[in-house]
Amino acid sequence: MILDELVHVTRENMLTRQREVSLSDLKAKAEQMLVYTDFPVEQALQQPQISVIAEIKQASPSKGQIIPTNQFDYMAIARQYELASVDLVSVLTEETYFKGSLNILKSVAKAIDTPVLRKDFTIDPYMIYEAKVAGASAILLIVAILDDVQLNQYLHLADQLGLSAIVEAHTASEIKRAIAAKARIIGINNRNLKDFTVDFDNTARLRALVPEGVSVVSESGIRSREDVTLLENINVNGILIGETFMKAKDKINMFNILTGRE
Repeated sequence: MILDELVHVTRENMLTRQREVSLSDLKAKAEQMLVYTDFPVEQALQQPQISVIAEIKQASPSKGQIIPTNQFDYMAIARQYELASVDLVSVLTEETYFKGSLNILKSVAKAIDTPVLRKDFTIDPYMIYEAKVAGASAILLIVAILDDVQLNQYLHLADQLGLSAIVEAHTASEIKRAIAAKARIIGINNRNLKDFTVDFDNTARLRALVPEGVSVVSESGIRSREDVTLLENINVNGILIGETFMKAKDKINMFNILTGRE
């Protein structure tokens, strides 16, 4: 299974970093930082128009190398996103398959005022402290790779550190687990992480299961203004867009097309 392999390499890479910076040292750094309790991601998702989460990634397991490494100017991309007024910038930090890094996240978070999401396979509290220290405003928690104890623990830790958490689900049972854990933001992934197939209708099927007061973000497979309109019509609060933005030469223009502001 692809997901099992991603979790395995994530753990191996984390253990390598942990040999350089211990959990106790990382925790001490995180706890010295200011904790903001205004949660800008939640605020953005409550605005009348649909919120846009724009992704920075150079590769993925399903698409391979999206942008050649020598053309991957993540700082320029981040600045374009800020100029476009996206609501959140998602930075892939998984090293092996997505070719991301915490250093990219740190640089982006320092350079722009837009909140930044650490997009990774969070499997340990260590990674949540890393996100805080790197300057992230939000983390991703994937229900499929966490048990209920971990899900509750990680949500609580994120709250303590002033981090928003997008809790990602792909099935009805995962949605129910996210709700039981009191997630404030649920990301409905149209991509099945077990085989990486995309079913754009997944959001429409699962949206009705999410109660009022919980924000919904649709993830994967969003390519056109028509797609966004469909999601707006079923009261989705936000959209996470990666490949469509990454392949667009003019990201500001693509933002305007997708949001109907052209």
